Amino acid sequence: MRDAYHEELDGLSDKLVEMTRLVRSAMARASTALLDADLRLAEEVIGADDQVNKLETEIEQTVFDLMARQQPVANDLRTLITAMRMSGDLERMGDLAVHLAKTARRRHPESAIPPELHATVLEMGQIAERMIAKAGSVIASQDVQMGLELDVDDDQMDRLHRKLFDALLSPKWGHGVEPAVDISLAGRYFERFADHAVHVAENVVYLVTGQHPEEIGEVAL
Repeated sequence: MRDAYHEELDGLSDKLVEMTRLVRSAMARASTALLDADLRLAEEVIGADDQVNKLETEIEQTVFDLMARQQPVANDLRTLITAMRMSGDLERMGDLAVHLAKTARRRHPESAIPPELHATVLEMGQIAERMIAKAGSVIASQDVQMGLELDVDDDQMDRLHRKLFDALLSPKWGHGVEPAVDISLAGRYFERFADHAVHVAENVVYLVTGQHPEEIGEVAL
């Protein structure tokens, strides 16, 4: 009975890692669809979101079932609670990729991103991919040091987000209101995606150490 119980606990981690893989794929395709006005990729992202939602539901059901049957305490209870938190963050990350894909679809056949902002948005997409990949590694390895490092990546995303807004507010902006709204929202989606990746890593840090990152202190990089 206990072996089966711990197999179910381990299975939660496997499903969370699979969610990070799906979300990373969604973000990669959504970013490309946004920049290249690729309608096919945009539709793929939108259609594939059900897989992420399905895994979140499975994790939630497993957590509730284990809590009811096993009445876990201490580390096991912390594992179940953090698994639910992380699955929620990952599900929302999938939704943010869908929002980007829908922006690309709405602007098709034009690109939603003007040429002068392509490099900035491309870098935001790359950072988002790197962060979710790192979050998946943190879940799998429970590497506290790596988990703390995601804050640095998030700072880079915030810098690019501000750069995007500077361009939109510049007197040189000549693309009108509707594109400005789309780009503003897209920037927000990338920024929130990064925030959720940080939350995922913070939950792993808490799971392993019993402390929140701010209680551990600033990581030396």
